[in-house]
Amino acid sequence: MTTASFAPQGPFSLASSIRFLEGFTPASYDHAADGLLRLAFPADDHHSVIGCALRQKEAVGEPGVVSAEFTVHADSAAGKAARNQIARILSLDIDGTGFPAVGERDPVVASLWAEFPGLRPVCFHSPYEAAAWAVIGHRIRKTQAAAIKGRLARDHGRPVDVAGRRLHAFPTPAVLRALARIPGLTDVKIERLHAIAEAALDGDLDASALRARDADQALKDLQSLPGIGPFSAELILIRGAGHPDLFPTAEPRVHRAVATEYGLGEAPGLSRLAAIADAWRPYRSWVALLLRARMAATGGG
Repeated sequence: MTTASFAPQGPFSLASSIRFLEGFTPASYDHAADGLLRLAFPADDHHSVIGCALRQKEAVGEPGVVSAEFTVHADSAAGKAARNQIARILSLDIDGTGFPAVGERDPVVASLWAEFPGLRPVCFHSPYEAAAWAVIGHRIRKTQAAAIKGRLARDHGRPVDVAGRRLHAFPTPAVLRALARIPGLTDVKIERLHAIAEAALDGDLDASALRARDADQALKDLQSLPGIGPFSAELILIRGAGHPDLFPTAEPRVHRAVATEYGLGEAPGLSRLAAIADAWRPYRSWVALLLRARMAATGGG
């Protein structure tokens, strides 16, 4: 087992991250209420599996250090790579010291931050898992998609013991690519999942590469994958690769939330929404997530 620590740059609350995951359907998160965040997932190398337990030390006036204990199951992923992936999942790889200033110039953001203190985007474990979720969840209920994703992990993912709990990681790309039948999914979706697995193994779903690319080009490249349209491409880049500063142009629920919070009336144009979001730079993805969190908390989806 390897240990690592993360000193958040700017406000951060692990407890808020856990509460978010408990309400985030794709995560199906329901672990012990002991302040630990337990995760199991395929590593960025797409061959290893990582089991990880995280806790945050209490601190006054500043975000407490987040400590992690993790095990890499296989020997092809270095500890540094695993540490970087863990940081990305919790958006701890981003300097958030400037985020409070966004709230100082925008009362809506200030109210969101007061409601969800220290909440940063909790990402999918990788762009690969985000893409797989997008394919699985296309045109079916989220709860149904989550059940299928969970069953794939239990039946075909590696079991990992994390701080007294047994978890199952989502199948690695090589395992997913070999599945000929997945209960609950059509043949077309299975073919698309095979293509996602191939893309991951070919390096086309590398988080660092996607974030380093021009965002428009990255979204265009992602849409070349079977079953990945504009909405799914944004999901992969924002919530899979952890891009911190991208306003989702294909996410109608975020658009409705912006219209509601800023009193824009019905069906404001995308250019007007994007202009409002410009004030959130360089944390547009973060504010979009907080807007969605408020919508979910008030029953708005």
